[in-house]
Amino acid sequence: MDADRDHLARSLELALSARAHGNHPFGALLVGVDGGVLLEAENTTVSDRDCTAHAELNLVRAASAAYDPGTLRDCTLYTSTEPCAMCAGAIFWSGIGRVVFALGSATLMTIVGDESGDFTLGLSCRDVFDRGGRAVAVSGPLLEDEGAAVHAGFWRPPAGQPNVNE
Repeated sequence: MDADRDHLARSLELALSARAHGNHPFGALLVGVDGGVLLEAENTTVSDRDCTAHAELNLVRAASAAYDPGTLRDCTLYTSTEPCAMCAGAIFWSGIGRVVFALGSATLMTIVGDESGDFTLGLSCRDVFDRGGRAVAVSGPLLEDEGAAVHAGFWRPPAGQPNVNE
């Protein structure tokens, strides 16, 4: 469990890095069966001008190119926030065997404050994985407070300030 928390702490650092680069605050890393970090990725949706460039999807693309399905089956993807439906689908198709996240999607929804549902899909990664033909182990949320802190002030600007995310 300590290793999970250490890797989640790194995913939160990657999320802060993404934010510092002008992107949405999400980060992910892939850890091999021996506990070593194989790959890291940040969200690059703004800098790449690509709405699909979520941290987890960027990581899955790199992992699928670098590793065979047998290797990925024994890997764990650690992420700062619960994977969205798109990323969960990619994780499923990649063959990655385990996902661990810091902040749950339900909490993220309250932080983002998207009451309209225009910019979020209210679907747990567990729901996506449960629809598949193979098991993906999921642990989380494990660091809700730390995960929420990465998003503090990002999604809703202070009163009178423009929203940079629109």
